[in-house]
Amino acid sequence: MSHTVVFDHDYTLCPRLAAFLVAGKREHPDYYCRPVPPFGDPAARLLIVGLAPGFHGANATGRPFTGDYAGILLYETLHEFGLATGPQSISADDGLRLIDCRISNSVKCVPPGNKPLPAEIATCNRYLANELATVADGTVLLALGAIAHGAALRAVGLKPGGYKFGHASEHELPRGMRLIDSYHCSRYNTNTRRLTTEMFRAVVGRAAELARQAPR
Repeated sequence: MSHTVVFDHDYTLCPRLAAFLVAGKREHPDYYCRPVPPFGDPAARLLIVGLAPGFHGANATGRPFTGDYAGILLYETLHEFGLATGPQSISADDGLRLIDCRISNSVKCVPPGNKPLPAEIATCNRYLANELATVADGTVLLALGAIAHGAALRAVGLKPGGYKFGHASEHELPRGMRLIDSYHCSRYNTNTRRLTTEMFRAVVGRAAELARQAPR
């Protein structure tokens, strides 16, 4: 089940990204090539915030972290901690469900080179802010990377400068929410061992533990 997200003006607020989607659809007619909505439990107490869809991943399948390398470790780990009904996310219609967990992105449209511009991150923050406005008090946010860390803070009305990003760092937010940081589970980070499987399991496990302790 996906959390409902309404995109403004047929998602043309960022001209560069809109043009990239059009070009991508022309080259790959079977790709999703639209803003990728959140995926998971609408009432989740754990919300994972990523960076942006990958061109051959979520941009192709229409589901966050599905079809690219980063999703392999993510979904395996979510399944390990009872947050997903299976260890693999193959397609948007594969029947996979997330349990008390939802995955969203800081930027909903795929950016060229997987690098959104600061203005695009700022423009897209309205959607994450709307999403966070609907979550329950005590919800745990798990930010995958520094950009997601900053986007999550801005989405709840805080200045990122007061909350330093660091792997496994924890930050208290308004309404009893908590933000936990992790290095992004990208191929680059895992190949360079900046993020190991053990490190990622530990931080997801901590986030899952806090989410289960959140008031119901």
